[in-house]
Amino acid sequence: MGSPWAGPACEDRAAAAGWRRWLAPSFSDWLFIFLIVWLFVAPDAGWERLLRDGDTGWHIRTGETILHTRTAPRTDPFSFTKPGAPWYAWEWLSDVLFAAAFRGLGLKGVVLAAGVLIALFGTLLVRFALWLGANCLAALAFGLLGAGAASVHYLARPHVFTLVLVVVALWLLERDRLRPGPAVWWLVPATAAWANLHGGFLALPALLAVAAAGTALEGLTGARPRPEARRLALRYLLLLAGCGAASLANPYGWELHRHIAAYLRSDWIRDNIMEFQSPSFRAENVLQFEILLFSGLMAAAGLLQRGRAVEAGWILLWAHLSLASVRHIPIFVAVAAPVTAAEASRLWRRCARRAAAGSPARMLERIGADWGGGFRRTSVWPALAVLALAGSGASFKWPENFPASEFPVTLAGRHGPRIASARIFTDDGWADYLLFRFHPRQRVFFDGRSDFYGPEIGNQYIALRQGAPNWRELLDRHQIDLVLIPKDWPLASLLLAAPEWHRLDADERGALFARRDSISAPESGPENAADRLMKPLVPSEQRGGDSRPMRSVNRKPKGAAPPEAGNREPVAQGPEPGCAPSFWGLPSGEGLVELALHVGLLAPSVAEMQQEQREPLKSEPAAAGRRPRGGRR
Repeated sequence: MGSPWAGPACEDRAAAAGWRRWLAPSFSDWLFIFLIVWLFVAPDAGWERLLRDGDTGWHIRTGETILHTRTAPRTDPFSFTKPGAPWYAWEWLSDVLFAAAFRGLGLKGVVLAAGVLIALFGTLLVRFALWLGANCLAALAFGLLGAGAASVHYLARPHVFTLVLVVVALWLLERDRLRPGPAVWWLVPATAAWANLHGGFLALPALLAVAAAGTALEGLTGARPRPEARRLALRYLLLLAGCGAASLANPYGWELHRHIAAYLRSDWIRDNIMEFQSPSFRAENVLQFEILLFSGLMAAAGLLQRGRAVEAGWILLWAHLSLASVRHIPIFVAVAAPVTAAEASRLWRRCARRAAAGSPARMLERIGADWGGGFRRTSVWPALAVLALAGSGASFKWPENFPASEFPVTLAGRHGPRIASARIFTDDGWADYLLFRFHPRQRVFFDGRSDFYGPEIGNQYIALRQGAPNWRELLDRHQIDLVLIPKDWPLASLLLAAPEWHRLDADERGALFARRDSISAPESGPENAADRLMKPLVPSEQRGGDSRPMRSVNRKPKGAAPPEAGNREPVAQGPEPGCAPSFWGLPSGEGLVELALHVGLLAPSVAEMQQEQREPLKSEPAAAGRRPRGGRR
């Protein structure tokens, strides 16, 4: 007869075993922590690299606006070129989450949230491969290879949610293909959330369409019984309809789908936006993608040979899309890496069975089988690691600003009030940063929302940055009074040579130009002697030893009516006193220096010398009365 205490004792031991399961770290936990250390903690600027794309800035500010107004925006709040135009903030839920992280921990919270999702993506790749039957070593090899290949798009932007959700969706679909059950229908409410997080929710309908077509093909080829194939194909078509209906649960309804479809079909977007263009096989992470691409195509051939049309179709579809657009590489990784690891393991087992008992192939097969169990569970350690990072200090090199190597952080700090209140033309990525730094005052010409601006404003932006012949007309049309651009842009050389523009400041990243008639007083700021020597001086007139800026001709956009009699602004007649004579110009108004720059006969350095010759000659009393700009910190 058994002891009456056997039952409670067994329950206590089971409870203790359950606690130990949650407290003992698993291989899966160590992999998650390793990915965070490898990608973000160990590199010198690991966390900062997540902020290389300025789009993060306007995403944060959009989220803050939504938190304040309790509604998703429907008109543009950021530009002066299309103010109040209809705008679809189709990643509004991600924006809110980023804004909440920013409110809690600053940029540290934003990059930590993105880093956790990226590490979770890599961990799920390995665990999914193991579930498909991959050997532990093969799953690790292809999982890490895939994590490296997907790093082409590791940024603190809303697509990090798609990285995780697409792996979860693939896992649910593969589980349902093996053993149909109700779990796959969770994809319907997941799509409703996904459609508000990122436009990558459209990957799910593509996966479901291929699943339905591939399952029907498997029935036709005899790889699956026809009644079962017909039933599963209909099931995935119904699931496709359900997910499509759920995606309408967004603030813009079906208009969002129409907008995204037009965005993806736009030739202008494909021709001019880098992440929509084909990958350049030069970087290390793209080389990793290339290895996975060839491995995946070989795996697809083996899958087709065995009648697995669905997985082969997924690989072929996303291989094609990733070769057409670099932004699809992470989704190809999610599709190909686990399946390829499982196919490689199947071949490995076949070789190991033919090898001798003590051969390396047998030993590695055994090691991989023994270690696999440690990846099939998790514990509290990943959560504890994330909490420890959230509470850590500066020793982990958390970013306090966007990287100064990518954005005009220094110039924005010196000239913040002027930049925030100006009609400014700048690089689209720099515009994103300015929107983040000077929100809500800042308005810009063009920023990272290429789907909003479209070809009309986009082509004008490209013409300006390339220094097209109509650059003056474009700046006048939009009443641009401040230009902040990289120094190597052609427009920078043209502005140096233009008499109506003045270079306020410059550093190793870029240069800040202002119209002479918009400069009311020189700015003072933390400048050194080298900065002052490289800046032209402002024309001024001398009155009793005092140096004050001259009143310039009031610039008006072309086509504006002339001022009425009695209210006319005084117009300067002839050259200003103390100034060098003006240079000859063409009848079109274009200076000879500009023409020489356009045709490549004059180098920017020569143009800068000409700029210095046009500057006013300062008299000794005025120079003595001027305070050195670098004298006050």
